[in-house]
Amino acid sequence: MGDQDNASAVEQPRGTSQDEGHVEPPENLISATAVDEPPPPSWREAMVVVLLVALCDLTIYRGHGFAGYALLFLALPVMLAFGSPRPRLGWSCWIVGAMLVFLAAKLFWCGSVLLVAVGFALTVAFAAALSGLCPYVLEVGVFASQTIQAGYGGLVYYWRCQSKFSPTINRTRWLSVALPLAAFVVFGLLFIYANPDLLELFGKSVEAFFNTVREWILQFSPSAPEVLFWLAVLWVAVGLLRPMISRTLFEEMSNVASRVPDRAGAPSKAPLYAAFRNTLVTVTLLFALYLIFEFNTLWFRVFPEGFYYSGYAHEGAAWLTAALALATATLSLIFRGRVLQDPRLPDLRRLAWIWSLENLILAVAVFHRLYIYIEFNGMTKMRMVGLYGISAVVVGFVLVVWKIVHRRNFIWLVRRHLWTLALAVYLFALTPVDAIVTNYNVRRILSGDPAPCVQISVHPISSEGVLFLEPLLGSDNEVIREGIRAMLAGRQAEAEAMAVVREQQGWTVWQIADIAVLRILRDTDSNWTEFSEDFAQREEALCRFHDYAYQWY
Repeated sequence: MGDQDNASAVEQPRGTSQDEGHVEPPENLISATAVDEPPPPSWREAMVVVLLVALCDLTIYRGHGFAGYALLFLALPVMLAFGSPRPRLGWSCWIVGAMLVFLAAKLFWCGSVLLVAVGFALTVAFAAALSGLCPYVLEVGVFASQTIQAGYGGLVYYWRCQSKFSPTINRTRWLSVALPLAAFVVFGLLFIYANPDLLELFGKSVEAFFNTVREWILQFSPSAPEVLFWLAVLWVAVGLLRPMISRTLFEEMSNVASRVPDRAGAPSKAPLYAAFRNTLVTVTLLFALYLIFEFNTLWFRVFPEGFYYSGYAHEGAAWLTAALALATATLSLIFRGRVLQDPRLPDLRRLAWIWSLENLILAVAVFHRLYIYIEFNGMTKMRMVGLYGISAVVVGFVLVVWKIVHRRNFIWLVRRHLWTLALAVYLFALTPVDAIVTNYNVRRILSGDPAPCVQISVHPISSEGVLFLEPLLGSDNEVIREGIRAMLAGRQAEAEAMAVVREQQGWTVWQIADIAVLRILRDTDSNWTEFSEDFAQREEALCRFHDYAYQWY
């Protein structure tokens, strides 16, 4: 039997004869036996690889801040699409590309390490989508790991095809350019030597040119670590442009529609049906009793002095979130396999819908607990994390309900859960958390509730949060007002010193929020003149502010 026949035999779906016809694989899958010859390297691909190395050197190795990373993440998808041997610009490429644009905008405004990490992850996701791979989270992780091997394979292929990089030069055309150029140089030099003043000017110009080149070489001459960085970027860039992985994971475990296939024959009773039914009845009753307790103890009541806010609203909310996550996993594990073929499945689903409603009410209770903590002493960054985390868990639970209704398989659910988690991290990284937190706490203080001042006193505030502190200069509370004046005086001193350093480091550290804060502080520095001149007085005001705020810690 020939190779072609063998390939055809392998491609037949399990349980299907060849007479039934060949079944085409999904669009984003490539048969394991069908290995296409890689496309030959082009000048466009080579140029993109070189430009990627230069850009990474400029923005990462020689860069000092988040503006450089912003430019990098804006340029990377364009360069990868331009240099890819076989670009497949599908909908996923455009979505990931748009996400990178928003991420770069936040990096220009007020960057963070989390944003940089998310940016690199999205870049790998874009490269995976560009190769035709759907950017599921697990697939993106595997795609990133294969860049080492793929980079080696791509570099070896470049070496074997190096003759294709050498353009054929016609001798006649070469001479038509070289001879006139040589004549121009020779006769030009003769004319220069014939005029002493012109010769002196030419000599000074040549000397200045070579001095400039010498200074440029001394300034930009690469060190050994930088050369190694170039090689690493070159390797990874080739691996991203010429990946070795071109199909999704676990395709043998799921069909094209990602649905659980209907089994042939009459419905059969699942051995674990009774256990699952009793489990759902038990948790439904337990959740009902607990929700009654939750509403009686934490809703519509005035909390006494010394109430354990941290235990109930912080730790308790975390435990209830864990209960929601466990309920999500439980429902997912129950409604799969032979249970879906059981004739009593409608009864099991009714129990699941009741429990699902209880879970959604429990999610509302978790949000309420966080609200209690926020109402007690204000908003913080970690409470924003909690809001995103609970929301992600709720979305995950809704996905499980969707899986049950539409008979999706387990791989479909895992991929959407990972997408949910990744999207939550991305949205949190883009959210101006300090701006939201500080603005909320400032409004609470100005409305007559001083408790949120502890969050301003204890937690560090980025530039986007400092922009919202100025209204507190008009607070009726003298301790808070003087503490904010001292804090802004110290912040201005830090901003002035940082501005000098960033001027020396260059454009890669440029941040719009830092520039805006420094401009506002300079315009309003008359409000804290004495604190700018007297460091001891500033520290005294800050200590009084911290001691006052600590009562709500």
